[in-house]
Order: sequence, then structure tokens, then C-alpha cells
Amino acid sequence: MSRVDVLNGNQAAAIGASLARPGVIAAYPITPQTPIVEYLTQFKVDGKIDSAMSEVESELSAMSVLTGASLAGSRTFTATSSQGLALMYEPYFRASTLRLPIVMAIVNREMISPQTLWGGPQDSLTIRDAGWIQIYVEDNQEILDMMIQAYKIAEDKNVLLPINICYDGFYLSHMSERVEIPAQELVDKFLPEYEPEHIKLDPKKPMAVDPLTSGYLLMEYRYRHLAAQQEALKVIEEVDKEYADLIGRSHGGLVEEYRCEDADCVVVTMGSMSGAAKEAVDIKREEGYKIGLLRLRVVRPFPSKRISEVLKGKNCFGVVDRNVSFGWNTGILYQEVNSAMYRHGGDVPSVPFIGGLGGEDVKIEHFLHAIEKIYEGAADGVDCEQTIWLTNER
Repeated sequence: MSRVDVLNGNQAAAIGASLARPGVIAAYPITPQTPIVEYLTQFKVDGKIDSAMSEVESELSAMSVLTGASLAGSRTFTATSSQGLALMYEPYFRASTLRLPIVMAIVNREMISPQTLWGGPQDSLTIRDAGWIQIYVEDNQEILDMMIQAYKIAEDKNVLLPINICYDGFYLSHMSERVEIPAQELVDKFLPEYEPEHIKLDPKKPMAVDPLTSGYLLMEYRYRHLAAQQEALKVIEEVDKEYADLIGRSHGGLVEEYRCEDADCVVVTMGSMSGAAKEAVDIKREEGYKIGLLRLRVVRPFPSKRISEVLKGKNCFGVVDRNVSFGWNTGILYQEVNSAMYRHGGDVPSVPFIGGLGGEDVKIEHFLHAIEKIYEGAADGVDCEQTIWLTNER
């Protein structure tokens, strides 16, 4: 039987990871991720998990420890944020190109400078092309569920790639809400013990890992890596359905559609601000606007075809980014979505928005303003050339 508790996001992440029975956990504390490590350590002390806990001196060391543990055949887990993610970049990149199914929570926090502790996905989006799978969630229930699903996705023999479950610092990490926790027996049925097929280090059979590689072989490695990411698009959908059939919850697979079926315009969001956006959509629906919402759940691999299927034929869409793309004067997701539409033949006017940087709240009022601007874009019939900043003055 499942049980219900009131959990903050870091608790949900720790419980979700523990239900997956990782063999090795290594992490270094950084705000707002620190409580995850504390919860997992307490689980170990209380005998609730049988995991090896590695106390390391930095985030770079944490990922290096898990690289070795994963090569040895262990299911592994870590978590970090912001500057900690930047510090571990070298082994982070290596983990993906070695095709190691490591699971890591990223508790999103703005990057310096200027110095800030507050939430924002600039940290993980900045390294979206390092070869990992990246999934972004909306609430604490989704955090717990995706920690479990992450192992099923990463360990699939057609994928074998590390995966990030990303969630907003403080808005989710330190805020509490009702979360349903599946029974360990159900999770064990969904996620059997990890048995690596591709590699498992053995002291009795020494081998070199990551040797100097020629361009010809590197081309082959990259080709297969990209092919695995495309396989992950299918696996993510399949795992979501399997989890729903067994546990009883689906979060939408690659994207979540909210009132999009009959919509003539769509607002595109990601992460915890999507709840406020849905409220704004409902308000505007009552006023006669046929607005819908598309929530991006997966950024890598980017579900370009799926996104274009939702947005094609609409009068206009707007993308609300909680990040910036330096040099483009837009957010990162706006570029990604427009690229998807261009690639798949969807000629739909679009409007870029940026808001919520440095932990600023993106309010219902901001989304109501954004929806008005999206409909202005529909009337104009062309892309909006200037990014609209959603500030607290509105």
C-alpha cells in the first residue's frame, strides 16, 4: 500500500532516490540541495537504506566516485546545484560519453555573478548539451515519481545515459505539499535490481577505460550517443505509461498539454511556475480566450516533433523563460521551441518572455499579461522582435 505524507521537494527527492535502492551515494552539500544529502544520511543511520555513502571533498569528487561505482556495476545517485554543478563539469561530461546511467537531482539555482542563492534553471540549461538526459518537473509529487522513473529510463539497454531530474530551488526544494509515496514492493516490481550488460569492472580482468581515441572512433561514439538520446524519447513515454499502469500516476511523458486541444494560442512554460500559468489560462478561458498551455518536461533530448505537433496550426504561441541566452536577447527555451517549429514545418508567430530570474515570483498577473501579448502577436501575424520582460511592476 502507498502512504501519504507532507514533504518538501528535497525530502521527496531523497525518498524517491532511496526507493530505487542505489548502491552508492556520493554528494557534496550546496544550497539549496544540502538537505537531500542530510535526509539520505539519516536514512542510512536509521537502517532504511543499504547504500554506501561516500563523503567527498567537492562536487567534482562526487561525480568521479560515481563514475567508478557505475563502471563497477552499481546503481548510483547524487545531487547538486549551481556552482557545484559547474565544479563537477569535467566528470559530468565524461559520465554521459561513457554511457553511465547515473541519476542526479539538480536543485536549480541561478549562476553567479552577481552572487545569488535563489532558484532558476540557468545552471542546468547552460550545460544542456553535455550529453545527459534532462527532465524538469512542476511539483513535489513529480519529483518523487521521476526519481524512480529516472533509473528505469537511464538503465534501459537502448538508452544507457545519465539523467538529471531538475526542480526549482526553494519554490519546490523547501516548500511542502501532499505527496503520495508508493510502497517499496511496488517500486521493486517496477524497477528490478540493476544488472549492467555493457560493462562491469572486475579487478581480476583489468581493462582501460576512456583511452585516447581517434577521430574515426569518436565519430562512431557520438553517433551512437545521439541515437541513444533519440531512443530515450520513446523510452520516456513508455516508462511514464508503465508507471501509470502500476502506480497510478502519469505526468504526461515528454510534454504536458493543458487545454490545448481546442486552443487557438498557447503559452509554453517549464517548472514550478506552470501552476500559476494554468490559473491564468483558466481565468482567460472564462473571459472567452481559447488559450492553452504546453509544459516542457524534457529538454534533452528535445522533443521537437512532439512540440511542433501541439503548436502547429495555432495562431500564436509565447514562451516564458526563467533564464537568459546571452547574446540572443531571449531565453533558451524560446530558441529551442522556435527551432523545433522551423524544423518540422510549423510557421506560427511567436512571442518571447523572460521572468522570474533570481528567484523572483512569476505571478498569475504576469501570465495574464503574457497571454494578452500572445494574442497581440496573433493579430500581427509575425514574430515579436523584442523580448518582453515580466517584471513586478506589472
